[in-house]
Amino acid sequence: MNSGTRINVVNIGLMIFSCIAAFIMPFEVFLFAYAVMGPLHYLTEISWLHDRQYFTKGKYDHLILWAIGGIILLESLAYRNGWNWPFGSDFGNKIIFVALTGSLLMIFVKNAFIKIFGLLFILFISNAIFQPDQRDGFAFFIGALLPTLVHVFVFTGLFILFGALKSRSVSGLISFVVFIVCPILLFVLFRDKTFVEVTKYGQDSYIANGEGFYDTNLSFLTHLFNIEFPQMKDAAGNLLVYAGTDKPVPDYSNAASVVFHSQAGILLMRFIAFAYTYHYLNWFSKTEVIRWHKVPKVRFIVVIVLWVISLVLYGVNYALGLRWLYFLSFCHVLLEFPLNMVSITGIYKETVTIAKNGFKLSPAMAK
Repeated sequence: MNSGTRINVVNIGLMIFSCIAAFIMPFEVFLFAYAVMGPLHYLTEISWLHDRQYFTKGKYDHLILWAIGGIILLESLAYRNGWNWPFGSDFGNKIIFVALTGSLLMIFVKNAFIKIFGLLFILFISNAIFQPDQRDGFAFFIGALLPTLVHVFVFTGLFILFGALKSRSVSGLISFVVFIVCPILLFVLFRDKTFVEVTKYGQDSYIANGEGFYDTNLSFLTHLFNIEFPQMKDAAGNLLVYAGTDKPVPDYSNAASVVFHSQAGILLMRFIAFAYTYHYLNWFSKTEVIRWHKVPKVRFIVVIVLWVISLVLYGVNYALGLRWLYFLSFCHVLLEFPLNMVSITGIYKETVTIAKNGFKLSPAMAK
């Protein structure tokens, strides 16, 4: 068994482990993975991307992604603290869209002027696509799904597939199939069974004083599972609507029961727990290939110190840990966009090559 096959076998085992853990205690497994493995993943991946110039053509392209991350942090702080935010509620979606599509320019275009005009054109397009208080499917995809489930599941799957096609690895393709099958099993097996009820600590940490993942789950349940909540009424019995719209205000008084105890809430959480847990395990299992640990000693020490601080903060108060790492966690998503685009374009190129020449790796490619 060569090293590539061994890593793929290990990853299949990690997928199965993540799947079983997600069946048993989905909320707590996710919270543990996010707090313990998440910070170390952000720090080591950003360090690894930095040494590879973030897979961009320009030396300073990544600064645009860092700046977008900073703007998103400011927007989050403004809404959380009631500050006056000079831009519309759609601005976050606009710049995330710019970061995603602009990554194509960063990996293919070297000329700075073409890149700048291209990014401005993309921003112009985003102004036309996203409107204030817009809550259509694409806005939900960009603002809610892309930084979360698309990042940890879809892009991880594409990375696995690209690696398997590039190395012409049968075991790699098998691992990709297992990766797809695991969440299907999480949705179809034991649909009406909860192995371990979510604990009080799990619920409190998931809500995290309004700063946790609770609202995200509500959004997923309403958009992806079509869960409908009653409409709020005033004292006279009239339906309440959002200011300036005719959209009714949902009554979320029973939402906690739906998120933590309903069938849809449990099935959603199983998938989230699997996706995040394996996303992190996949990164650390490929240390031998990725070699993210091969960095200057000072930087490695800084990474470990920041990780330990993060663990302490999460241990003291989960909401405190989330606030501490919000900027870093979001930036690592943005900074990975160029690599995601490399994977997507790489899958296309490898598929075309395989269609022409067959699956066997050519001697030139093997070298």
